[in-house]
Amino acid sequence: MNVEEIFKSYQDNVVGSYTKVPCIIVKGKGSYVWDIYGKKYLDFFPGWGVGNLGHCNPDVVTAVRDQISKLIFVPNNYYNVPQAKLAKELNYWAGGDFKVFFCNSGAEANEAAIKLTRKFGQGRYEIITFENSFHGRTMAALSATGQTKYQQGFLPLLSGFKTVAFNDFDAVKRAYTEKTAAIMLELIQGEGGINIAEKQFIADLRRFCDEKKLLLIIDEVQTGVCRTGAMFGWQTFGVTPDIFTLAKALGGGLPIGAMMVKKEFSGILTPGTHASTFGGGPVVCRAALAVLKAAQKEKAAQNAREKGEYLCKKLSILKNKYPLIKDIRGVGLMVGVELTHEGKPVVEECAKQGLLINCTHDTVLRIMPALIVSKKEIDRALKILDKALKIVLGQTKRNE
Repeated sequence: MNVEEIFKSYQDNVVGSYTKVPCIIVKGKGSYVWDIYGKKYLDFFPGWGVGNLGHCNPDVVTAVRDQISKLIFVPNNYYNVPQAKLAKELNYWAGGDFKVFFCNSGAEANEAAIKLTRKFGQGRYEIITFENSFHGRTMAALSATGQTKYQQGFLPLLSGFKTVAFNDFDAVKRAYTEKTAAIMLELIQGEGGINIAEKQFIADLRRFCDEKKLLLIIDEVQTGVCRTGAMFGWQTFGVTPDIFTLAKALGGGLPIGAMMVKKEFSGILTPGTHASTFGGGPVVCRAALAVLKAAQKEKAAQNAREKGEYLCKKLSILKNKYPLIKDIRGVGLMVGVELTHEGKPVVEECAKQGLLINCTHDTVLRIMPALIVSKKEIDRALKILDKALKIVLGQTKRNE
């Protein structure tokens, strides 16, 4: 298909539920992608955090090719070797006290956590969530999400959720009732504008959950697999949840989700109470095993810490240069640059100059490069961002 035919096919045949960039990506390798015209882009936002190890990581590609030639699918009423190995590996990295339910996405993992909470509560069913949170697009996950813009048009939502201010422990205590069963949050709110939980706030939540016999659920869909400088974000923040959810980076580009639950609560979902047809299939589990192995080989967690610090230092130079930049915040290689103006024109100009980033919450540039990113690539990205800011502010022309 030529370019016009591709765009026409989308217009005629694909539901238009995405705001699309007019760019047809045909190849990816490491921190780079190429469009159909052969133009090369430095990708500093690979799939909302899917590409923690970059595009087409060779270890993941090799594992998938090997597995797909042996066994593609087996239903979950049978055992399969890659799933057994992946469950053991994930539990190892979580400290040995967890079991896993496999599914296909972050929203599904959060749905599993919500269903488990309902069964755990035995009459208690309310979950306290937070403003500016994002937990997925399915109805329960959407109901847990603390942003009304995603909920418009889908009312009535599922009952049983109370949304309070982030980093406000007093608000949590006020929201608590005898019907409360759990507290659910992201440690870094990605879609909410890269808002970071305070460590004391998290510690207070853990203590409160222990006192009131509540489940503490941490949504690690974006922060998991070394993004914050540790295998899981909760390890960076120094608190252990009762449940945490994974997806995005875990599959190296293939669709996989996982709900990790402490062993003491793992018996709540008995046979027949929850399922996922494709969850934990052999191909995606082989991919995830390769991701975890490659993350160690590439020193992804260490690189996230070191390159994240380097990136923020470079961004601070731009902040001193442009009053447009209001704030820079992040953990590891999950960084937000808050502007005083709309961020969309900056994102669009960066793309024209060969850099892919994202804008969330209208004014926050979201920068989440692959964890294998080099200082040279960071320097190149910041040079492009510098030029894009100049163009948007009218200080220079595009071809200068």
